[in-house]
Amino acid sequence: MFQGLLERILTTDFVSTDGQKKTTERLRRRDLPEAKAHAEGILQGDRILLSRAITLIESTRPEHQAIAQEVLEICLPHAGRSTRIGITGTPGVGKSTFIEAFGSWLTARQEHKVAVLAIDPTSRLSKGSILGDKTRMERLAADPRAFIRPSPAGESLGGVAARTREAMLLCEAAGYEVILIETVGVGQSEVAVHGMVDFFLLLLLPGAGDELQGIKRGIVEMADLIAINKADGERRELARYARREYNRALQLLPPKLGGWKPKVLTCSSLTGDGIPEIWQLISDYMSQAQQTGWLELHRRQQAKNWLFDLVKERLELRFMSHPAVQSNLQQIESEVLEGRISASHGAEVLLRLFDTPEALPR
Repeated sequence: MFQGLLERILTTDFVSTDGQKKTTERLRRRDLPEAKAHAEGILQGDRILLSRAITLIESTRPEHQAIAQEVLEICLPHAGRSTRIGITGTPGVGKSTFIEAFGSWLTARQEHKVAVLAIDPTSRLSKGSILGDKTRMERLAADPRAFIRPSPAGESLGGVAARTREAMLLCEAAGYEVILIETVGVGQSEVAVHGMVDFFLLLLLPGAGDELQGIKRGIVEMADLIAINKADGERRELARYARREYNRALQLLPPKLGGWKPKVLTCSSLTGDGIPEIWQLISDYMSQAQQTGWLELHRRQQAKNWLFDLVKERLELRFMSHPAVQSNLQQIESEVLEGRISASHGAEVLLRLFDTPEALPR
């Protein structure tokens, strides 16, 4: 019943009240053969087809989105078997260098397949990635057991590309056992990363000012592990001091819902010190979360949040592209700015324009 309803919705023409077709968003089943080819390649571990599928996911063209959704539906039963790790940190902390060292250790010592979804800052001119994480992780990029996908952050919350979650599912279906999601930096909005991973790793620098280095308490509260990076050479003692300070600070934070007690470690991407200990802690966390049932509960809640995030995102897109809204938005905005009407009145007018017969399928 639901499948039939979905089929009718996806193949509905949206027309205006005067009978003229303004836009057609037909997600036709003619795209199924191409979707199957992509999905079969992904399930066989084909990195080229995986990259192409992620490109389709990131595309805003309706025909690309149609294929991407079919690929996701086919791959979804094969996803969910990885360890999802979010990595954030202050600017200059060495996130990419750490990920290359960590990922290389995982592929070489643990023989894991590792996927890195690196969220790059976005160029305002080209809308593309600025830093290019693939060029900053040359050793890992050449590793046959690794897959690196830099994506422009766009305008999405916390630098998380709008389709990162879908890309993560495809990487899991392709057999990658560890997914590393790198963000553009630390900020209140990095909660978006926390909402899609199992384990949240916060990288900090030794001796970089006061104990919290200007980081909001909420970021520290979300962290499952704080790693003091660049703990080598003359900074080794500073890193030990920072570790003691953070351990004290963590004692003042409320306990985490899953029962896990966050830890603080030191590490060096240059020497590799602390890398095995970090992976051991992550493994301990995953074991505990699986045994207590927290992992399943956490992922189910994430999926629910994901659902409603997408509903809000697509409702906003449809609202802003509605002809009646587009025609009246500037005038209503001007009246609000000039104080002639209240913001709530303006919003109600726009919503009434949106909620008209021309917005409904015929």
